[in-house]
Amino acid sequence: METSEAPLIACVDDEDNIRSTITYALEKEGFRTCSFADGLSAWEKFQQGLPDLAVIDIIMPRMDGMELCRNIRRISETLPVIFLSSKDEEIDRVVGLEIGADDYLCKPFSMRELLARIRAILRRVQSSARIPEDGGELLTAGPLVLDTARHKAEWNKTALNLTVTEFRILASLAKSPGTVKNRDQLIGAAYPEDLYVTDRSVDSHIKRIRKKIQAADPGFSGIETIYGLGYKFDP
Repeated sequence: METSEAPLIACVDDEDNIRSTITYALEKEGFRTCSFADGLSAWEKFQQGLPDLAVIDIIMPRMDGMELCRNIRRISETLPVIFLSSKDEEIDRVVGLEIGADDYLCKPFSMRELLARIRAILRRVQSSARIPEDGGELLTAGPLVLDTARHKAEWNKTALNLTVTEFRILASLAKSPGTVKNRDQLIGAAYPEDLYVTDRSVDSHIKRIRKKIQAADPGFSGIETIYGLGYKFDP
């Protein structure tokens, strides 16, 4: 993300009034914006250059939000994505998070809440991008190596492409191998400034972390679900 200018926020929604309301509110708060009426138009532009964060409606013509997010994740694991949807079913929220969204907001929504979520996610991204003068911490736990300064993760020397949230959750678990961490502890580690997170969000991120490690090590089973309590990392 460029530090010399305001973050660029993309709004992708086929409803003109929602799209214009969001972009107006963002520009009033000092953000730069770009907007698209469908997923395909957004995807064509994103292939030329990515924004700093994307707010994406799920139900759209030509290319829906789910497909757009999948395409984004093929070229960037770290671009923050917030889904908008008129569907408030838990399964839709879970699927959205599992395919790579960072957050999910149901319509109708408060513009103040959307702005708060955008700011919280951007703070996390900016925080992870800052490299401490002392070089940060190199955290190892079995085959796992986490470079907390450079936001890099490896398993058996194979790079893991983790999002900011996934990295923080895995780091929290890896700092205390064999210790059960409940969901509130993991939420606190991954979202220190965000009050709008559910337990199921953590579950979805854990599922994606497992899949990424299993891509490097098919036999991996080191993140154990402790039912009723939380998760334990035991490499």
